[in-house]
Amino acid sequence: MTSSVLLDAGVVTRCRRRVHLENDPTMADAPKAEPDPSGEQRRADAMAHRRAVADRMARMAGSAWTEIPLDAKPADRERATVAALSAGAPFVWAPQLPRDPAGGRRGGIDLLVRTSTGYVPVLVVRHKVTDPGTGARTSPLSEPTPMGIRSDPLRKVRPQPRDQLRLAHAQRMLQAGGFAASGRSYGGVVGMDADVVLWHDLDAPTWPGARTALSEYDMRFADRLAVANAAAAGSEALARPSRIVECRSCPWWPVCEGVLKQARDVSLVVRGEDAFALRKLGVSTVDELAAMDPATKLVTPLVGMPLSDAVILARAWLRDLTVVRRVRKVRVPRADVEVDIDMESFGDAGAYMWGCLLTGQDIGEPQGYRPFVTWEPLPHDDEARSFGEFWTWLMRVRDKALAHNLTFRAYCYNELAENRWLLSSAERFAGKPGVPTVAQVNAFIRDPAWVDVFGVVRDQFLCAHGKGLKIIAPVAGFHWRDPEAGGENSMRWYRDAVGMDGPPAEVSQRQRLLEYNEDDVHATLALREWMSSPAMADLPFADDL
Repeated sequence: MTSSVLLDAGVVTRCRRRVHLENDPTMADAPKAEPDPSGEQRRADAMAHRRAVADRMARMAGSAWTEIPLDAKPADRERATVAALSAGAPFVWAPQLPRDPAGGRRGGIDLLVRTSTGYVPVLVVRHKVTDPGTGARTSPLSEPTPMGIRSDPLRKVRPQPRDQLRLAHAQRMLQAGGFAASGRSYGGVVGMDADVVLWHDLDAPTWPGARTALSEYDMRFADRLAVANAAAAGSEALARPSRIVECRSCPWWPVCEGVLKQARDVSLVVRGEDAFALRKLGVSTVDELAAMDPATKLVTPLVGMPLSDAVILARAWLRDLTVVRRVRKVRVPRADVEVDIDMESFGDAGAYMWGCLLTGQDIGEPQGYRPFVTWEPLPHDDEARSFGEFWTWLMRVRDKALAHNLTFRAYCYNELAENRWLLSSAERFAGKPGVPTVAQVNAFIRDPAWVDVFGVVRDQFLCAHGKGLKIIAPVAGFHWRDPEAGGENSMRWYRDAVGMDGPPAEVSQRQRLLEYNEDDVHATLALREWMSSPAMADLPFADDL
């Protein structure tokens, strides 16, 4: 039997509803979300990494290296790939594997390596694939074949299921085309460090229930193929919308959001596994969840939150309440001298701005907003200069406050991002002027004077529409000057500001980014002052709902 659709490797880790929408001909002109700039940058970085690895391996392979042009038409690339494999080329880069109509598969892989009995797939990725330890099976980059596998005394496997499933897809395509190596199925991965090939035995049990990578892939792919074929045929949909984490960056979210709101779907309040668990109990809508007794004991507790919180959130959602208090008395750490901090980064390339807002008692430092920024396109060493100046200023403010016998605190909103770049900057720029040691950064992060306002909100409020700063701060009366302010848009502004896609828009977009960052730190201050004010007494209390 031949499938009516051909799917690539990505479908096995993609939402089932997205697979449906991508293959439903009636949805071809449906409005979709704008591409995520941070995702676009990650893809660009991954392409550059693959290119660098390919160039390095090509130099080592010499005349044994064959490369399929990426800019050729897919049909031409497929023919060139088949010709290279049929001729026994030792290394084939960027192959377009022959389509598998019977299996419903299409796609390629980064590299195919010939063994004595056929070809094995190799993936090149821009993330870590090993950790310090022992037991990983690797071969040198100069010998990227299973014949060179050894037990690595320095590395252990870092679990990356997506990599194994992509290799499994390529392996099934090689088998369908008659080009796969015989015997056990192996697939290699070259990671971020690009110094060895990590080998996965795709026939070894690595999934729960003793499933192998190939059997897990087969199960997932068969499901996604059935979903896609039903969509293409106009049959009853096999996948219904439900809000999950992936929705944040999915281009089809505007379509699903409309359907979910019309149905008042329970996943608008609880996501993922919890929504599915509630549906099994017959609770499919926000209204049905709101009607539940919060004290109900579930056989299997919800994963994301207690049922009592879910019920209160549903009731808040129905009343269009953004936040309700968990506690009678909201407590916010305050100080005599306060600094609000907001960092702006560009994907994984670096942190180009540290914006600070100094308020409180006078210590001889100018109060107000102060940005520490580099406008050199990242990655660039000038990032070390701006980070060093930021850290030096922050420590000077702290030391002056303590010298005046005043309390000091610094604030951010969701410390995961700031902490990541504090530590990363200290590591990458060690020894540069003003740059702290990793130990100094860790001491600062652990200090109670470093306050995550997001954590204060999470612990003391239930938030029916999310806990993001852009959602919570307007409740406190704060509004951004730019109606398009947001993390994704700031990525586009940054590209324009530093001239990544043409001449830099030095005035307009740089000023826009500075104002956006300034508004962010003012928003955290406004939120903190609101939580410290008598307005809390008028905010609904969870027990009252």
